[in-house]
Amino acid sequence: MAERAALEELVKLQGERVRGLKQQKASAELIEEEVAKLLKLKAQLGPDESKQKFVLKTPKETLMGKYGEDSKLIYDLKDQGGELLSLRYDLTVPFARYLAMNKLTNIKRYHIAKVYRRDNPAMTRGRYREFYQCDFDIAGNFDPMIPDAECLKIMCEILSSLQIGDFLVKVNDRRILDGMFAICGVSDSKFRTICSSVDKLDKVSWEEVKNEMVGEKGLAPEVADRIGDYVQQHGGVSLVEQLLQDPKLSQNKQALEGLGDLKLLFEYLTLFGIDDKISFDLSLARGLDYYTGVIYEAVLLQTPAQAGEEPLGVGSVAAGGRYDGLVGMFDPKGRKVPCVGLSIGVERIFSIVEQRLEALEEKIRTTETQVLVASAQKKLLEERLKLVSELWDAGIKAELLYKKNPKLLNQLQYCEEAGIPLVAIIGEQELKDGVIKLRSVTSREEVDVRREDLVEEIKRRTGQPLCIC
Repeated sequence: MAERAALEELVKLQGERVRGLKQQKASAELIEEEVAKLLKLKAQLGPDESKQKFVLKTPKETLMGKYGEDSKLIYDLKDQGGELLSLRYDLTVPFARYLAMNKLTNIKRYHIAKVYRRDNPAMTRGRYREFYQCDFDIAGNFDPMIPDAECLKIMCEILSSLQIGDFLVKVNDRRILDGMFAICGVSDSKFRTICSSVDKLDKVSWEEVKNEMVGEKGLAPEVADRIGDYVQQHGGVSLVEQLLQDPKLSQNKQALEGLGDLKLLFEYLTLFGIDDKISFDLSLARGLDYYTGVIYEAVLLQTPAQAGEEPLGVGSVAAGGRYDGLVGMFDPKGRKVPCVGLSIGVERIFSIVEQRLEALEEKIRTTETQVLVASAQKKLLEERLKLVSELWDAGIKAELLYKKNPKLLNQLQYCEEAGIPLVAIIGEQELKDGVIKLRSVTSREEVDVRREDLVEEIKRRTGQPLCIC
C-alpha cells in the first residue's frame, strides 16, 4: 500500500509538471518527453481494483440461476470471442436488469416482444420456440397487495374482453409453499426441485407427481404424503381462513405472512368484482426461481361434456406474480425494488381463437378494413382514388385493389375472403346521379346513398360513433 501511495504521489507531481509546461508554452519536444514519463508512471501504477465500478454487461450470464429447472430451456449461444450469451427466456429478467442499470425505483409499464424457449413445439397448443409475450409490471414500494390486486384485475379484463371462453385464475404464495414444505419435512436444499414437481399437478395426476418426488428426487414417501394432503386443496377465502387455523402451518412464519397477504388480496379482489374468477390453489407453484410472494396463473375452462362433470383446464394463457428480490441481483449494492407483474401468452391465445373459429366454421377476419371502394366499369381509377381519399380523411378504414381496371366480381370475392363487410361501388350512372352504391357483402343487399351521406351511413353500419354537427 505504501509503495502504491508513493507512485500515486509521483503521478500527481508529474501531471502538475506537464500542465505547468503547457501553460508556459514550452517546446513540443520537452512536453512530449514529460508526457512520456507520466504515462510510464501510470503504467507502473496500474488500475486501482478497490475503485473499480460495477458495470453491467448486457449479454453475459444475465439469465442464469433465475428459472429453476426451466433453465434447460434457455438458448445458450457463444459470440465470436467465446463469451457466453443467451436468447431471452422472458421479459421479466431483462426488465429487472433495466431497473438496476438505470437506478429506477418506481415505474409502471407494459412491453410486447419476442422470447425464446428451447422446448418441444406443439403448434395446436400454441407452444413455440419463438413467440410473443405481453407483459405488465408495477415496480416500487407500495402498501401490500394493492398493486397485486390491480395486476389480477388487468389479467381478468384482458381475458374477458378477448371473449375466448370461461377462465379461472389460480393464486398461491411462494411463502405458503415454502412454509408447507418446511412443516412437511422437506430439506431446504430440495425446496425448489420439489416445487417444480408440484407445479406439474395441472398436467399429471398426484400419483405421478409423488412417484417423481420419491423415485427421482429422493423424497421420503411419508413426506410426499404430507405434501399431498395440502396441495390437493383449492377454494376461496374460506380456505385461506381454514389454513390460518391449521395447527402446523399457522406456526410457520413464512406461511403465516403469505396467508395474511392472500386474505387481504381477496378483500381487494372482491372490491374489484373479480373474486368469482379467482381460486386459491395450493398446487400452483410456478417453477421460476425469482418469485417471492403471490403467484397466479390463468387457465381456460372447457364446457363439460355431460352435466355434473367438473370443468377441465385446456391450458395456461397468462401468469405472473411478485418478484421482490430480482432487481437486487443486478444492483451492485444489492438494493431491492419490489415488483409484481403478469405475462399474457399471445400465440397461445391466437391458437385457441383459431381453433374455436375453425370448429364453428367461421372465417378468420384478416383485416380491419370497413369498406372496399370498387368500380363497376373500366377507366374509373381516378374516381376510386378520390373516393377512398375522402373516406380516409373522414376516419373510415377503406381500401381499393391496386389495379387500374379490376373486374367487379374479383373485387367482391376479395371482400368475402378478407371479411370486409361493405363495398362502395362507383359506376358511370352513379357518378351522373351523385350517389354511391353501398353493398353488404354478407346479405348482398345494395342501396344507393348520396355521396355526401356516405361517411355517416358507413359509420352507422359498422358501429362507429356518428358525427354530431
